Amino acid sequence: MSNSSNVFRPPNALRAKVGGGFGGIDANAIAKAEEALKAMSSQFGQWLQDELAKLDQAQADIRAKGYTAETAEALYFRAHDLKGLGATYQYPLVTRIAGSLCRILDHADKRLQAPLPLVDAHIDAIKAVVRDEIQTDEHPVGRDLAETLEARVAEHLG
Repeated sequence: MSNSSNVFRPPNALRAKVGGGFGGIDANAIAKAEEALKAMSSQFGQWLQDELAKLDQAQADIRAKGYTAETAEALYFRAHDLKGLGATYQYPLVTRIAGSLCRILDHADKRLQAPLPLVDAHIDAIKAVVRDEIQTDEHPVGRDLAETLEARVAEHLG
């Protein structure tokens, strides 16, 4: 019996998905996308205000209708939207704080266990950083705020 071995090299599916087999990523497409985003950037402030209005409404609905599965879910979706849009709108700190809020609201079956004072603190923090134009956690107040909220969420989730 000979002691030979065969080496099998599976196809690189990732390379094909990102364009490795098709000449790479199209630099012109990326440049066009960046230019389009830059052209829309003047509207980011208004869009962010629109998202904050939706967040305010979700908070108002909780106060008016109670903290129910329905109102908590609506709040979760608002927080999730801000988590995704904050950085796009040039407010990565909003993304971070909204992400912290999402952590305590992520699981629908545990959503109503989230303490309302902590939920309100997140909402107030998001509104404050936008109002005061604290865009990143490089700002000491923004960093302290985000870290404090994240610590409270970690304690709650224990």
